[in-house]
Amino acid sequence: MIVAAALCPCPPLLAAELTGQADILPELRAACATAVARMLAAGPDVVAVVGLAETTGTWDPAGELSLASYAPALRAAVPRTTGPRTTGPRTTSLRTTGLPLALGIGALLLDNAGYAGSRILRGIDAAEPAAGCLALGREVAASASRVALLAVGDGSARRSASAPGYLDERAAPFDEAVERAVRDGDLAVLASLDPALATDLLAAGRPAWQVLAGALLTSPLAADRPHTEILYSDAPLGVTYLVATVVPRTGG
Repeated sequence: MIVAAALCPCPPLLAAELTGQADILPELRAACATAVARMLAAGPDVVAVVGLAETTGTWDPAGELSLASYAPALRAAVPRTTGPRTTGPRTTSLRTTGLPLALGIGALLLDNAGYAGSRILRGIDAAEPAAGCLALGREVAASASRVALLAVGDGSARRSASAPGYLDERAAPFDEAVERAVRDGDLAVLASLDPALATDLLAAGRPAWQVLAGALLTSPLAADRPHTEILYSDAPLGVTYLVATVVPRTGG
């Protein structure tokens, strides 16, 4: 059962290895730290990190995030700084190569929060249909008695002429609809996001948001919208970054 969730983006600049002492996007960093801390305060048995990957599947929680492609001066692999964790033995079903950016940033946020408990990393292919994402959400929700879900991914990368995908007039309405759905706790809107439109707009967070919707819709209290709070929403680099906390209602 999902006891708490957080939505965070995954710009590489969240990694201190890239920015050193430079204070880049401090409000975004602070919002991500707050969202993860609140999620962990629910006392989960396991944290599931979900985000875009080359293929849909499970990744090794002890994997590393390579930042070399974002900063060529760095060495080929930059290990995450971690404490001891309860991850269990590696199995052949786990991807053991370098972590995809979304999963790596999610793991980094957990590390920065001092989380050393059990974690699951689930990657989702960009082409995964909504039904597959919702099913994965149900699977994640059933993985333990108390599950925290960290959904990692950016909004549209086409918010300005200088954005990675250049300007698309559909980008702002799409991002506004996602933010409104999260603010209102409207899981049905997240579940019905159009994968083709999200792909056109380079909105890499779409699969993770739909996993979140699927996970929360499994709750016996799903008819009651969850408590949510938007901590950050902006497109400072032409890419929309949304940070939020989501807590299912308990009926109390």
